[in-house]
Amino acid sequence: MRALILDTETTGLDPATGDRVLEVAAIEVINFMPTDRTFHKLIDPERDVPEEAARVHGFTREMLIGKPLFAEILPELLDFLGDDPVVAHNAPFDFGFLDHEFRRCNVPVIDRSRMVDTLALAKKRFPGLPNSLDALCRRFAIDNSMRTSHNALLDVQLLSQVYLELMGGKQPGLSLGIQGNGPMLVASAGPVGPRTPRPILPSPEELERHAAFVGRLKDSLWSNFPPAGG
Repeated sequence: MRALILDTETTGLDPATGDRVLEVAAIEVINFMPTDRTFHKLIDPERDVPEEAARVHGFTREMLIGKPLFAEILPELLDFLGDDPVVAHNAPFDFGFLDHEFRRCNVPVIDRSRMVDTLALAKKRFPGLPNSLDALCRRFAIDNSMRTSHNALLDVQLLSQVYLELMGGKQPGLSLGIQGNGPMLVASAGPVGPRTPRPILPSPEELERHAAFVGRLKDSLWSNFPPAGG
């Protein structure tokens, strides 16, 4: 099962008043486990970056001059997202900004049926508790010590771990690998490959004991079946 963990950074809180997207990051997860596929772009928002917004994510207008416009990164973003679910924390916020940018480019918006909101999942699981990304990282013992500002790429990496925990902490693929001085279980993002069947064949002594046991049973269904290996 493929999904994309996505985050945006913006010049403010409301695209309806002219705020724009200035950073988009997304990573691919398969069976809830991150792969090595990543999308990350800084974007020229074509406007100033208010000081209060810069304090949140660390980007200034000067840092973004010369970066590609949203329309220029959109084809690559659409290709990366494909038709799969898009996971975000407080997803309506990110989707609202993406809707605005998509419409400016005359491109259909992402269907809301693809939206997965980890904030809504967290509120359902932990009602009445703080459910910010930082709070969830602390609750699930995920190291977020490097998160000194809201960087979209770092946030999606942390959110992928939170998403895994919210979905039950599943380990969809475990294989026995060698690390260090000995074998250990290693998680993999997909199937570990075909397995060789190893049928269990009873010994002649075990077949004899089984036949004797079945013979003591009255009207046993087992008497209608040949013993395994027989």
